[in-house]
Amino acid sequence: MQITKEMKIGEILDITTEVAPFFIEMGMHCLGCPSARSESVEQACMAHGVDADELVEKINAFLAENA
Repeated sequence: MQITKEMKIGEILDITTEVAPFFIEMGMHCLGCPSARSESVEQACMAHGVDADELVEKINAFLAENA
């Protein structure tokens, strides 16, 4: 599986919750709330001052290693 910055956080977490720590680490502590789940990775990164491309790269590397 490859994620993109356009994907919704809820969509990603529905596929695998193993990536939740990446979002928590960037300051998203409310992963269960409806507004967080409906945000794209890019939107969440903008709100939390994180580079979306770097985060996507880290998550995809993690998923590849743990496939």
